[in-house]
Amino acid sequence: MSAPLTPDETDNSHEIIELEGQKPAKGIYLLPNLFTTAALFSGFYAVVAAMKGLFDLAAITIFIAMIADGLDGRIARLTNTESAFGAEYDSLSDMVAFGVAPALVLYQWSLQSLGKLGWLCAFVYVAAVAIRLARFNVQHDNQDKRYFIGLPCPSAAAIIAALVWLGSDARVSHTLPSALVGILTIAVAAAMVSNCPYRSFKDVDIKNRVPFVTILIVIMVFVGIALKPDLILFIIFGAFGLSGPLTWLKKRSYKKKSPAPSTEQPS
Repeated sequence: MSAPLTPDETDNSHEIIELEGQKPAKGIYLLPNLFTTAALFSGFYAVVAAMKGLFDLAAITIFIAMIADGLDGRIARLTNTESAFGAEYDSLSDMVAFGVAPALVLYQWSLQSLGKLGWLCAFVYVAAVAIRLARFNVQHDNQDKRYFIGLPCPSAAAIIAALVWLGSDARVSHTLPSALVGILTIAVAAAMVSNCPYRSFKDVDIKNRVPFVTILIVIMVFVGIALKPDLILFIIFGAFGLSGPLTWLKKRSYKKKSPAPSTEQPS
């Protein structure tokens, strides 16, 4: 006769039966992954357009990828369709749309005249995007939701795309020094892997009341984008790119000015 099961063995047997009864989830959520695929497609098409010399179209498709990338996560949260697959797919899509695509578009537009140094600058940008995404995935649950650590890669791609769009419209690709473009590329890459804080604006509650002048500013921004989208977008994202180092310097200077805590014992 077999020995009776102990309480621990009985509990484990119930757990095994429950686990065997569970079936692994099949398939993926369609709606959020459609927007992720749209971002991936836009990044790929940007490279194709740049190879054909259509640099303004390449820059526009990178901005379209930004819009699609911004919608997929929000739609997943609103429809309760978040998944580990979607998170991994989104990171791979970001690597193409905001890493490889902007680097190759910029190389085709200007950096290739620098020879080996040009494609090395483009590679440094791609590597910075990969490091930025990996660090974000690891530290996402542990960092302050109000700030990103390092320039987000969609904003970095927007700076690159707006520069190409602006240069293509102004026909300054032959007059703008490629060395200056290379320096800007390295600066954007350094901002992504830096420890500079960038506002995420996740703490902004759009349901609250705002001053009337805020609506007026938003309207003026939309008017400016409609009149000269390449210039206004470059100014907006360029200012956002500078906000991180300025915030870091401000916090550093504040720490230096703050008095050190006294170590004297009371008499």
